[in-house]
Amino acid sequence: MGEEKQVDHEDLIAGWIEMAKALHAADSSGVELDASIDLPGDALDELIDAKPDSAWALILAILSRDESTPTVELLAAGPLENLLSKHGQAFIERVEAETRTNRRFARLLGGVWRHGMTDDVWRRVQAVWDRRGWDGIPK
Repeated sequence: MGEEKQVDHEDLIAGWIEMAKALHAADSSGVELDASIDLPGDALDELIDAKPDSAWALILAILSRDESTPTVELLAAGPLENLLSKHGQAFIERVEAETRTNRRFARLLGGVWRHGMTDDVWRRVQAVWDRRGWDGIPK
């Protein structure tokens, strides 16, 4: 039997933020990153599939630690969008509750695309998101 890979959440959070900034900088400069690098995003993607509750907690932790443009853009269009696409029915009530108390999360939610969400989940996401600052919408 294979051993389950342990993930240090503090390292994952810090590494994920660093990765988001590096990807943004590389994209801005036209430099390509080495595709063979083991990115922290892969570990978060694995958690979305295997342990979605842990992934949810990490998404919130990353957002609370850094709300810079690179982090927010990648977090919205990556892990949060994937979590809602794969586990939307299980998480939509938490999403709705979080937007009522966390303005930064409502703004983060504004950056997700439908990407496989059910009609119900997508409708509910749109009802609570804050789109200001996304796609040219004034803040």
